[in-house]
Amino acid sequence: MTPIHKLTINQIKELLSRDDIDFALAESLAQDERQGVQQLWKQYQKRLERARQLEEQWERMTIQEKQLRKSGHRFIAGVDEVGRGPIAGPVVAAAVILPENFYLAGLNDSKKISPSLRESYYDVITSQALAYSVAFSSPEEIDQLNIYQATMKVMRTCVTRLSHKPDICLVDGLEVKEFPLPQLALVGGDGLSVSIAAASIVAKVTRDRWMAEAAVQYPHYGFDRNAGYGTSEHLAAIAQYGPCPLHRLTFAGVKEWNQAT
Repeated sequence: MTPIHKLTINQIKELLSRDDIDFALAESLAQDERQGVQQLWKQYQKRLERARQLEEQWERMTIQEKQLRKSGHRFIAGVDEVGRGPIAGPVVAAAVILPENFYLAGLNDSKKISPSLRESYYDVITSQALAYSVAFSSPEEIDQLNIYQATMKVMRTCVTRLSHKPDICLVDGLEVKEFPLPQLALVGGDGLSVSIAAASIVAKVTRDRWMAEAAVQYPHYGFDRNAGYGTSEHLAAIAQYGPCPLHRLTFAGVKEWNQAT
């Protein structure tokens, strides 16, 4: 092999694109005094450290699944919902059954992941999952049942739509009343279980896409930007144009308009 000091910066950059460099090469790079080499070496070390952190995170977030599989559970569904807080649009719940050998570095609570990365993760999850499903509760149903009951309903519904019947469901938050299958509730579960995190991603991306489509039909409210949350821009649009059929009429920010009229 050509000595490190005779390699160009671009050649060294190519070498460091791999994650399996040997000890001798690593030692030579660490001792190379060229500023460009040192910058590449630091970037390489940061990349390895980030990979190590993601592997440790994955191990922590698969503890529940591994324990359940040791107990004989084969099909483990993660269940999560999004959309409780907005003043417009549906509540969406998702259920996902991942294969045992599934791995997606960086998978986490959808709120902790950028929109572009959520989209990328959504494609991986939905293409590799053994099964996944979603369920919606409309603004009208939310107003009729109240947000808590509507949320419980969609979480029950989405698991019944899975093509594989789960042996057990890992549910984000508290136990869901009248749940049709065995469940294990985990508060903060979208940061504790890869199955729940996957459901969180599917639910979030599904709802965001739905709201972006709704923005075309109801352009005044910025649904593609606020996802139905009561931002100042959104509230100003309600004050100017009144609510549309996608608004939750019992929610603060909307019900005041109804009372005023």
